[in-house]
Amino acid sequence: MSIPASHRPAREWLLLVLALLIVGGTTIPLWQMSGGESRADLLAKWTPDRLAKLFLGPEQVACYVCAVWALLILQSRYREVWRQRQAFGLELLPTEEGARILPEDARPLARKVEHLTARRPFILANMIRLGLGKYAISKAAPDVAEVVRNQADVEASRLVSTMGTVHYLAWAIPAIGFVGTVRGLAGAFGMAGVTDLDMTTFTRQATDQLKIAFDCTLVALLLSLVLMYLIHTVQRAEETLVVDAQEYCQEHLLLRLYDPQAEHEAAV
Repeated sequence: MSIPASHRPAREWLLLVLALLIVGGTTIPLWQMSGGESRADLLAKWTPDRLAKLFLGPEQVACYVCAVWALLILQSRYREVWRQRQAFGLELLPTEEGARILPEDARPLARKVEHLTARRPFILANMIRLGLGKYAISKAAPDVAEVVRNQADVEASRLVSTMGTVHYLAWAIPAIGFVGTVRGLAGAFGMAGVTDLDMTTFTRQATDQLKIAFDCTLVALLLSLVLMYLIHTVQRAEETLVVDAQEYCQEHLLLRLYDPQAEHEAAV
């Protein structure tokens, strides 16, 4: 059985490649026409020593720790999304054309769901189980729809709340970068109080301190940009999972329920 999708994929990666081709095809010729820096000039500027100072400062290392921690958390959450999607292929509910679910079928179907999932925590299975439990008691389809909707809200809220650590790390990385910026600026301004330095030595040491300031900010902001995109990707996958679970329940549970009260009112 195919996994339901709430919308057609936007093929964002293909659009990204197209955007890179358009921008690159425009800017590279303009760069060459304007006499930009040659490859030799870039290699002379970015020496191994300069790259080491750029990427291996104490603030940069602290940013790497936060970024790797956040990436490991996001990886585990993304793997969990794919594990949750396995439930869509377990045939938890009847999918035959014209199949109906009667009130007396609710508890056997709930036991079937528990058997197929082996009591593993699946968002879809939990929504179905709670909906069937309500149907066995009330025998009213609107009550089941309310339970499914409320459980979907609960699952979505739980997914959002458990992202707190990752959001903190995404905030902490640029904050650590700004700490390095303040340290570098303080060192540069502190050189002004040293009176036994000649102008050449003063300029060189002050420049080194300013490089520390801007290097920390550059690395932190780049890491933050990458991390925020990955957070967005994982959150979208989790939100789509909940939406697809609601769509599955709508198609295979809610629309197949036999509501005696509604049938009686329609007959009258």
